[in-house]
Amino acid sequence: MSEVEATLEAYRTRLACGGNSSPFLNPTPETNTRYDKPIATAQTEGLPIIDISAFLDPDSSLSARQTTAQAINAACVNYGFFYLTGHGIPLEMLDEVIDLARDFFNLPIEEKNKIKRYDAGGPEGGDGARGYQGLGENVTGGLQDMQEAIDWYADWPSEKHSSGDNRNGDDGSVKTLQGTNLWPSTPEKLKPMYLEYIERVKKVGKAVVHAMGVALELGPPKPGGAGRDVEDEEVFVRNCDESFWVMRMIGYPPLPTTTTTPSTSQTSTTSSSTTATTEEEISQFSCGAHTDYGCITLLHTDSTPSALQVRLKNGSWLTASPLRGAFVVNIGDMIERWTNGLWKSTLHRVIHRSEGYRVSVPFFFEPNFDALVKPLGRCVERTGGKGVSEGGTYGEHLLTKVFSNFYYSKRTDW
Repeated sequence: MSEVEATLEAYRTRLACGGNSSPFLNPTPETNTRYDKPIATAQTEGLPIIDISAFLDPDSSLSARQTTAQAINAACVNYGFFYLTGHGIPLEMLDEVIDLARDFFNLPIEEKNKIKRYDAGGPEGGDGARGYQGLGENVTGGLQDMQEAIDWYADWPSEKHSSGDNRNGDDGSVKTLQGTNLWPSTPEKLKPMYLEYIERVKKVGKAVVHAMGVALELGPPKPGGAGRDVEDEEVFVRNCDESFWVMRMIGYPPLPTTTTTPSTSQTSTTSSSTTATTEEEISQFSCGAHTDYGCITLLHTDSTPSALQVRLKNGSWLTASPLRGAFVVNIGDMIERWTNGLWKSTLHRVIHRSEGYRVSVPFFFEPNFDALVKPLGRCVERTGGKGVSEGGTYGEHLLTKVFSNFYYSKRTDW
């Protein structure tokens, strides 16, 4: 058991005995010295751990929610990343999600290619996004990533379907993102388990974005409901009530150890398996440096250490090894736009050089496809009074990303 896990377990024991405080969980500037030196603390203690249970429990106290929200604000200002506990998804389910992914990736390539992703507009009926991608097909920053994956998306909004809108004549071609999800027939349990998991993790996503609205001090909603453009603490919840979510199931073979020529030495830290590294010359990535597109990412991975790296504000890379039972959460481009840069979407990458085959299942809790994302007035006031973006819909942003995601994608008119 790592230092992080031991401390968290001790905190849970204190809760069971009536205690209610911890210097380690839900750290805020008022309760913890972490943010006196946030980068140095991250390099020695890792990312902050935040318990979201107060926003999943309808009977939780206002003070409990405020503490959680303050911890989220501090984490988003300083890192854009944090560990998330208290989400209520059983360990048994989390373990099975990983085991089923590993079973799929162990199949012969001929079996995996039965649900292959194809470019939109072709006779194969692909929509350019959904389905299986082989090694090197996914691209980040113009470089092929050493990963294989399946991508699933929320259903294309039914009101957007019209005669001739998603089909091109009689050839079976489909426009970008307008296809249906492709599920493998083997393993048989994968589809029902993942569909159940999606419903569970969507509730967690809703809780997190609600907490973010509270963290930004947008104020409680007025009685009687509000439109999606009303700026109160539930503005993210309303703009994600038909979330155009994305889930990926990713497999990473280990990279050759010869792919890196360090320009400076690495600095190891405590037993939390956190490592800070400076910039390196790397010729191959498991997944290249990028930010995520939408609201928040809830990353679930196997126990492989030292693969995910987060870029800190001083330019160094912090290794965020998995904490059993916890999600790694990061904010995406749309949250940065909504907050006018008060919270920034943080660069991160994957470099898997450990032994074994790494598996991860990130869930991207996104805005509605047509959600208009523009800087919130309160955030503009807090960042100098000038909006950094005129705004646009999430769907427009997503489509520009999908068109550049895959090595073999050529068409952008679909």
